[in-house]
Amino acid sequence: MTIVQLGPPTVPPPALSKRRHSRQIQVGRIPVGGGAPISLQSMTTTLTADVNSTLQQIAELATSGCQIVRVAVPSQDDVSALHAIARKSPIPVIADIHFQPKYVFAAIDAGCAAVRVNPGNIKRFDDKIKEIAQAATAAKVPIRIGVNAGSLDRRILDKYGKPSAEALVESALWECSLFEEHGFRDIKISVKHHDPVVMIRAYRLLAQQCDYPLHLGVTEAGPAFQGTIKSAVAFGALLAEGIGDTIRVSLSAPPVEEVKVGNAILESLGLKERSLEIVSCPSCGRAQVDVYALTEQVTAALEGFPVPLRVAVMGCVVNGPGEAREADLGVASGNGKGQIFVKGRVIKTVPESQIVETLVEEASKIAEAAGVNIGDDTPHIPESMAA
Repeated sequence: MTIVQLGPPTVPPPALSKRRHSRQIQVGRIPVGGGAPISLQSMTTTLTADVNSTLQQIAELATSGCQIVRVAVPSQDDVSALHAIARKSPIPVIADIHFQPKYVFAAIDAGCAAVRVNPGNIKRFDDKIKEIAQAATAAKVPIRIGVNAGSLDRRILDKYGKPSAEALVESALWECSLFEEHGFRDIKISVKHHDPVVMIRAYRLLAQQCDYPLHLGVTEAGPAFQGTIKSAVAFGALLAEGIGDTIRVSLSAPPVEEVKVGNAILESLGLKERSLEIVSCPSCGRAQVDVYALTEQVTAALEGFPVPLRVAVMGCVVNGPGEAREADLGVASGNGKGQIFVKGRVIKTVPESQIVETLVEEASKIAEAAGVNIGDDTPHIPESMAA
């Protein structure tokens, strides 16, 4: 007899494809490349010179699951703030440098975990590479060569006529070659484009031509909905092929939203241990419950739950019992009632008005059985949802 294990997997599911081999660099305490777990990045939106606001936002990002954070350094005031930010940040800080090569040295001296440079818009950058390589080597600070479609080097742009995939890759590898001349190879590369099709092609080409770790990003992806779709499509295609060592979802939205989307993408591909996963039906004419409202209520009540949990919220008897049975916790609703499932077994039937409350109670029991003391993290039903 075949035994089907229900509930969360004991080990992560296998990746869709073998990870591309890349050399490993160290960004602060986070290993990048070389088989290390894919890391999640974001970028602050505060003025870097405002140390307290920047550190507050970094703390929020870290709490949301961000592992590496980038801060903009467009002015001397921002440079002056780097030391305090790098020292107090709970996660490694990357200094984002444009236009002024002298800020690269300042960021290294300030203790930043890495420096991102955009060769396309730093004047006389190539002339400074020997000095940058020496300083970075001495401090053990890696460099991210970040090529963007919107700020491609004029020489490359003139050659190709537009920021094509080939143009992005040539620009990145050219800069890498200049560092390599001085024995520096602690490099991470990004070749970002706003079009996911071009971006995917660029990273595929890049993956074939070097062994540097790659930072994935769809630049200027747009507002939350559009940017989420673009990023999910592009990252999904590349990560499923084993390409990518770090990711950053770029949204015209608060950076915490970027981290949420990034986490969801990695979890969906089995590249990160999942947290709360809601399996819910899209509703149809068979539904005998307001699936939309019920799903929102369950999601809100269990937000931040400290134990990985798959919860099924289903609205009819066709797929409801099956999906609820395969989840850690679930409900199959109909006729004003809900059948509550725990680890594949119906434990009770409750009135529709008690479904959310019951699911919260059972989730707490699952956490306790797993030896997790949820304490103040006990899920609760907001007053607006109470019966």
